[in-house]
Amino acid sequence: MPYRHVGPAILRDVTPSQTPPPGRGPVPGQPLMLSWSSGKDSVWALRSLRAAGCDVRGLLTTCNSRYARVAMHGVRRELLAAQAEAVGLPLTCIELPYPCSNAEYEARMTAAVTDAKARGVRGFAFGDLFLSDIRAYRERQLAALGLAAHFPIWGRDTRQLAREMVAEGVRAVLTCVDPAQCPRELAGEEFDAALLDRLPESVDPCGENGEFHTFAYEGPGFARPIAVQRGEVVERDGFVFADLRHA
Repeated sequence: MPYRHVGPAILRDVTPSQTPPPGRGPVPGQPLMLSWSSGKDSVWALRSLRAAGCDVRGLLTTCNSRYARVAMHGVRRELLAAQAEAVGLPLTCIELPYPCSNAEYEARMTAAVTDAKARGVRGFAFGDLFLSDIRAYRERQLAALGLAAHFPIWGRDTRQLAREMVAEGVRAVLTCVDPAQCPRELAGEEFDAALLDRLPESVDPCGENGEFHTFAYEGPGFARPIAVQRGEVVERDGFVFADLRHA
């Protein structure tokens, strides 16, 4: 499965830029869609866009059609739908086969983006923080279709940002852990101050290097929290996944 919904599998091994380019912030009034992973960074990006007066028209997510889950995060479709309802935005889910080639990924993504453009969307926003290669990929792909890419939380200090998210009411669970980078026992744990205190120094507090992925069940902009029930923890394809169900 393409890593982090960006296409080329080589991007799995990118490292932070030493001098990241300036963030391209939200544009008030411009019709946008938000790339929605189901995690905390997407929630914070939506918060930032709405605070800036942006016209967010909907959420775009890639899903693994074989398992009916969000790609990479492993979150069930019904929880994804509950999130969209809670934040009051329509959801577009791009169904990806499993396994999925880069060519197939890009073809399906292009079709979805082209459809959004035909419906008046003029840009896409992302919750990326500092991986410059991923950002450049997104910008190239969208520019080829005549659309802008926006990064409302780009360049934030992730240690400060992670604490800010928790303090401002983001509630999330670690649904996927890369055991090569992060302790496997953290799968299924709450993303809170206690967890941040426990993270090894080598792990980015926001998991931006792919150390972990989250599902946010409450946060700024949610009409109501999503009741979740933790299930089994399994290892698959080199990652540790914690199953969540809608309680």
